[in-house]
Amino acid sequence: MVGSIEVMTRNSYSNGAINSYNGLEEKLDEFRRVLGKADGDLLKIVSVGAGAWGSVFAALLQDSYGQFRDKVQIRIWRRPGRAVDRATAEHLFEVINSREDVLRRLIRRCAYLKYVEARLGDRTLYADEILKDGFCLNMIDTPLCPLKVVTNLQEAVWDADIVVNGLPSTETREIFEEISKYWNERISTPVIISLSKGIEAALDPVPHIITPTQMIHWATGVPLENILYLGGPNIASEIYNKEYANARICGAGKWRKAVAKFLRQPHFIVWDNSDLVTHEVMGGLKNVYAIGAGMVAALTNESATSKSVYFAHCTSEMIFITHLLTEEPEKLAGPLLADTYVTLLKGRNAWYGQMIAKGELSLDMGDSITGKGMIQGVSAVGAFYELLSQFSLSVQHPEENKPVAPVELCPILKTLYKILIKREQQPCGILQALRDETLNDPRDRIEIAQSHAFYRPSLLGQVENNTITAKN
Repeated sequence: MVGSIEVMTRNSYSNGAINSYNGLEEKLDEFRRVLGKADGDLLKIVSVGAGAWGSVFAALLQDSYGQFRDKVQIRIWRRPGRAVDRATAEHLFEVINSREDVLRRLIRRCAYLKYVEARLGDRTLYADEILKDGFCLNMIDTPLCPLKVVTNLQEAVWDADIVVNGLPSTETREIFEEISKYWNERISTPVIISLSKGIEAALDPVPHIITPTQMIHWATGVPLENILYLGGPNIASEIYNKEYANARICGAGKWRKAVAKFLRQPHFIVWDNSDLVTHEVMGGLKNVYAIGAGMVAALTNESATSKSVYFAHCTSEMIFITHLLTEEPEKLAGPLLADTYVTLLKGRNAWYGQMIAKGELSLDMGDSITGKGMIQGVSAVGAFYELLSQFSLSVQHPEENKPVAPVELCPILKTLYKILIKREQQPCGILQALRDETLNDPRDRIEIAQSHAFYRPSLLGQVENNTITAKN
């Protein structure tokens, strides 16, 4: 097919080991019945976007269900033409030769020679080309199983039953607006699973947050009951290496329980939850504070004391913000803190903060970093600051006894905005903010949030129990 690279998978490709497939076919058959698939009609799943999590998600499905070729087709779309630079090609060659199972697989498939030539500088590799062999450009050190790669977006999505959004939030709207053109004549409505964790801010008709699932809904017209969000805590490479992990599939009851069961694996436990938008927003919020954590770690030479001080302040701000976003913030405490913890430990946003603070990256390089992908926390800093600086959302300042914009009670967010967006301060400004003698005890901020009625339903698009439906 035009724009396709088709690759078959084998059981032995599953992360270098032969897995037990007991019960998988029955689980696949049950999911097919839920979706109304007739015998002989392929269940078509496509992941749109080939970042680390999107690629791992597709690989997990391929490892589990790819052997049932007469019942399911699993593919991944990425743009063509992205060249792999020489340094990455050299590193990739080292990774291949350090893994006997990967080396043998490439030799068996007559695919090894091109990596030798790329190592020597005699040819250029492309991201879609290496993805078919199981190498994600943003995660070279973790080889995946071979994947069926499609570079033509129309071909990838036009008849897909399940579409996985593996795009950054900054690209979601644009790509799904293009996808909507290919769905004009569809009879059945696809189920969409979004992995994206960023947000956008909108100020009309009232200040509110726009999440990737809302972008998809407005771009395509797919009902919100058919759009789900899958959130962590998780690190993509560790999940593929079968480290124990859990996640939540959030959305309407029509699909989420069936999808949760279909995705669940012994090492990857998937729960289901009805609160779609709030979990999505929390996934974006932790990226904001992860950047600051990386800066503090780098500036203090990994001081455990300094990092704990930062953690106390950033979590108190997140708790305060959750009280603005939801009537029952206590239900989010566990998932939010767990997602924040793993992101601070090993996430790309914390890594980015470290590199910026060390001077190894510059803000002028943008927030799409080679080998890491999109750093979604940067745009989230701007979005949360813009929203929470609106005086129409004002809250009563407990000490000054006057109304203030919510951001005035979030000094870490304000500082990150000055560093990353306005560029008025250097990264060391994050330490100055922590050492400010006028800074309140984090406990005080939590008490303020818990003792005042700060909930602002309009922030999540709810106005007098109605949903904001105008496109933004």
